[in-house]
Amino acid sequence: MFLRITTLLLTLMALPMCAQQNYSFASIPENLIENANAVIRLDQTNITITSRKSMTVKTTSAVTVLNKLGLTYMDDREYFDKSTNIKSIEAIVYDQNGIQIKKIKRKDFKEVAVSEGSITDNKMLYLDYTPVQYPFTLVFTSETETSNTAFIPQWYPAKGTFVSTQKSVRTVTYPPDLGFKFKDYNFGEIVLNKQQTGNSLSLSAENIPALRNEDYSPSFNKIMPHVLFGLEKFHLEGVDGEATTWETFGAWEYDALLSGTDELSIDTQNKIKGLVGNETDLLKKAKIVYKYVQEKTRYVSIQLGIGGFKPMNAKDVDRLGYGDCKALSNYTRALLKVVDVPSYYAEVYSGKKQRDFTSDFVSVQGDHVILAIPYNSGYIWLECTNQSAPFGFQGNFTDNRLVLLVKPGKGELVRTHVYQTKGNSQISKGTYTITDNGAMSGDVKIVSKGLQYDDKYHFEKESPDELDKIYKSRFSNINNLKLKKTGVQNNSDSQEFTEDIALEAQSYCNNSGNRLIFAINAYNQSSLIPQRYRNRKMPFEISTGFYDQDEITINLPQGFKMEAKPENTTITDKFGEYKTEYVIVSPTQMLYKRTLQINEGSYASSEYENYRLFREKIARNDNAKVVLVKN
Repeated sequence: MFLRITTLLLTLMALPMCAQQNYSFASIPENLIENANAVIRLDQTNITITSRKSMTVKTTSAVTVLNKLGLTYMDDREYFDKSTNIKSIEAIVYDQNGIQIKKIKRKDFKEVAVSEGSITDNKMLYLDYTPVQYPFTLVFTSETETSNTAFIPQWYPAKGTFVSTQKSVRTVTYPPDLGFKFKDYNFGEIVLNKQQTGNSLSLSAENIPALRNEDYSPSFNKIMPHVLFGLEKFHLEGVDGEATTWETFGAWEYDALLSGTDELSIDTQNKIKGLVGNETDLLKKAKIVYKYVQEKTRYVSIQLGIGGFKPMNAKDVDRLGYGDCKALSNYTRALLKVVDVPSYYAEVYSGKKQRDFTSDFVSVQGDHVILAIPYNSGYIWLECTNQSAPFGFQGNFTDNRLVLLVKPGKGELVRTHVYQTKGNSQISKGTYTITDNGAMSGDVKIVSKGLQYDDKYHFEKESPDELDKIYKSRFSNINNLKLKKTGVQNNSDSQEFTEDIALEAQSYCNNSGNRLIFAINAYNQSSLIPQRYRNRKMPFEISTGFYDQDEITINLPQGFKMEAKPENTTITDKFGEYKTEYVIVSPTQMLYKRTLQINEGSYASSEYENYRLFREKIARNDNAKVVLVKN
């Protein structure tokens, strides 16, 4: 009874807020318009959890869209599947004066599958509205009910960059015996109003100005204010779950989602044992299995009911030859088990923007699954959805982040492989010749490792025409470039990628009277100068460190002498180090040596201008010129 009364009170509290809102553009505070493409006038969600298997979410969103770029911030859709039902959905459009111009009923919303190319029962109702003028305001209301309580909607009062928030509210009502929990992050100067009474929680924040998008900003969840909500006792697609500690949560996942999914037919077991043969080395056995999986299977996204969280049975993957990240990782785990190689299912947040599991908030997290093989007090990580990735190579898709290992009887948070700065290397050795009419021809061999290998190993599958485009873009500093050779070799065992390039260019040098002027760094110029910000707000992040080393011999034309050359240079900062050396070997030969190291790191916004100047100095020195004068 108490729960029903509290829910009613919270709902009644929300109603006047919507009814009394003035949606005219003129009523928006001036500070919320600055840098904004849209203004969130009201973002209110009332969440009512009545039992472990029942949650209702009521949403009211009012967004004033100032221009076309602001359309992305309209809250105009709702998702549903076999476990989630949309009870109501509606939208009203107001003009810039706050006068209603259109009302959109449920029948006017369009229904589509969430993702094409996936096996899924997830669908979406969305509003296909084309505005006739800006600004306008869209007020969207919906109510959904679901039996899944594993995912209580997170709260982000600031939705992104170039959007401001006038008022954002979250209320949650819950039974006392389910272990409701919440935790806030990154609020900083933004005031978080909290009110907790009995079994209800109300959170709000107001007047959050729009932030500009700024280069090198950390990922959204690292810096933007947000609140996580969860239950220690939840329900997920027909299965009850526990989330008290990572150990118990991992044990639940293993028992409820993985147990019994690793069975394989006797024929398949015998086949994989035959492939491994008498091999006893753990990693060599694992490599054989990994290659078998890469050649036999392909990736297909599967989001059907509990299949969105529970992997397909290994024997079904074996029969069908496809699966999603969960299924393929579990299938590889099953095959490795047959040949006595232990491995663990690992849940991770994927993508180039590194994101950790939130270690101090136990809950269902992650968007991808990989596999971990324990080895020498650490782990070898396998990406089982990639048919060309070398064994044990993660690249920047899942590197250096906290993940959950699902082990028998427990879960454990561990960090995936960290690619060290010096290991992300590109070593170049080459030569080029300058002719007396200013043309150049040369060749260079480039060997890349670590995350620089990750950037390039896919080149081996590119056509000659595509390689031509890649290298013309890469060496765009060379005018009139003609590629004579684009040889590439991928050594997946050592995880090294070798490029063997030969090229020539007419008029590489600038002819000025009896002088030839040319940039000495022909093969690896860094032209990157980060954008200047007059008043940067966000901290910045160099997410990946790397190391370049170049040694290039330049043959100079007969009948010329060197009138000017750059001085040897060393630029050192916390962000890295840059060195160049110019050695005169003979009147017709010069040796150019260069190293560049950029360090990974996170820095305050006040440090950004120093980094920008550091890169500007590097770019300027990389374009340094040699002047030859005719005798």
